[in-house]
Amino acid sequence: MTKQLYMAVAICLWVLSACQSSTYKYEAIYRDLPFDMPRVEAPKFPDRKVNLADFGAVGNGEELCTEAFAKAIDALAEKGGGHLIVPAGVWFTGPIVLKSNIDLHLEKGAIILFSPNVDLYPLVETVFEGLDTRRCQSPVSGRNLENVAITGEGAIDGNGHYWRPLKREKVTESVWKQTIARGGVYKRPTYWFPYPQTLKGDTISNMNVPQNLKSEEEWQSVRHFLRPVMVSLIECKNVWLQGVIFQNSPAWNLHPLMCENVLIEEVQVRNPSYAQNGDGLDLESCKNTLIVNSTFDVGDDGICLKSGKDEDGRIRGRVCENVVVDGCTVFKGHGGFVVGSEMSGGVRNVSVSNCQFLGTDVGLRFKSKRGRGGVVENIWIRNISMIDIPTEPITFNLYYGGKSAVEVLESGEVVPAKVEPMPVDETTPCFRNIHVENLVCAGARRALFFNGIPEMPIDGITLKNVDISSKLGAEFVYSKNIVMENVNIRHEEGEKIVTRDCENVK
Repeated sequence: MTKQLYMAVAICLWVLSACQSSTYKYEAIYRDLPFDMPRVEAPKFPDRKVNLADFGAVGNGEELCTEAFAKAIDALAEKGGGHLIVPAGVWFTGPIVLKSNIDLHLEKGAIILFSPNVDLYPLVETVFEGLDTRRCQSPVSGRNLENVAITGEGAIDGNGHYWRPLKREKVTESVWKQTIARGGVYKRPTYWFPYPQTLKGDTISNMNVPQNLKSEEEWQSVRHFLRPVMVSLIECKNVWLQGVIFQNSPAWNLHPLMCENVLIEEVQVRNPSYAQNGDGLDLESCKNTLIVNSTFDVGDDGICLKSGKDEDGRIRGRVCENVVVDGCTVFKGHGGFVVGSEMSGGVRNVSVSNCQFLGTDVGLRFKSKRGRGGVVENIWIRNISMIDIPTEPITFNLYYGGKSAVEVLESGEVVPAKVEPMPVDETTPCFRNIHVENLVCAGARRALFFNGIPEMPIDGITLKNVDISSKLGAEFVYSKNIVMENVNIRHEEGEKIVTRDCENVK
């Protein structure tokens, strides 16, 4: 072989290697997307590292490291950013405030444990349950940042059991006794609150948001009630959560709000099954998000899309759009993949694929109510497996009142057979153009439940290649243009399909 030929072969091999190395990691997921969406990639950080221990932190689980975290983040930020290395150990701390161009990197064996001392978490302006309000500062937070990450192989624990109320019926006798031994107060004999201020806040709140508080003194009087989400990232661009365990949050676990270009990969999100408001991921009014190969085992909704609530959400007017969920598992929770109920700004262009839900209350859960407004549309769901679903694999509930599907079932609540229509205006919620393909559910109470409203029926839902074994068949109320192709419902009782006030269900 001539020298020139050797060189030509070498160049070809180099070009081929370069092309392969530059191939986008998740190209296969994007290949068949039914909507246009930019490739979401991890942000790049300067090749600069600082070690938390070098700033006076002691990882013994007792000494407070709040100041060390702040000093390390400031030092990195002043140099233009880089990686804050958290080594193995238990790093006990108050709230951590992130800055742009910083990767909070937890090495294997590293645990960040947040103090349960409420006095360390000042009240801040934020959003919770879709409303503009005030809450205690989140254990991890960042606002208006660019290029921010939490990565590694460690864990972040919010010590949430010190914040959350507890319902007796949700726990074992030993957990109940251990919890109430800390003191606290009771709303009723089986509903425990950790502080008197927590109970006071509950009595003046609507869906966990206090009403009609004006003075600083009034807000401070219910401060213990204002449980924060554990990770709050607001209006940030280029967000990366990778590899880390996020667990035991005071309220919701992960809450990206009005962020753009969000990559969440290979994380574990955990809360006890009894955790009040213990959502896994609440993605709210975000644009261009990729959620892949992650697990959720929580006390409320697993993976949830939101866009604000009622008038506050409509005024914000920020759609949650261009979202891809692939290869995720939800073990427990009120819903596996969920939209709502705070969807007043709208949700659109969503793909959910190759996911499994094991024992979630509902598999695919769509919820809202009159007064929300907002349009949920253009959602494609495929290749979903479920087992042991105590209610329905797929449900649409346009009468959401704050309870889980299981709680509604156990309470015996029913929606009246006939609902009077109301005028259609900006407060009317709309769910349309949603496609489900290749879904298997082994074991559910009822196969399907679509419960719309007469003035705006659930519209344009396609079910293709769906196999469900259930006790009861499917029920459709105030729904239209429902297309079922190769839908196999193997039910034990009643009719296979019941429709009420529906149009074009076939």
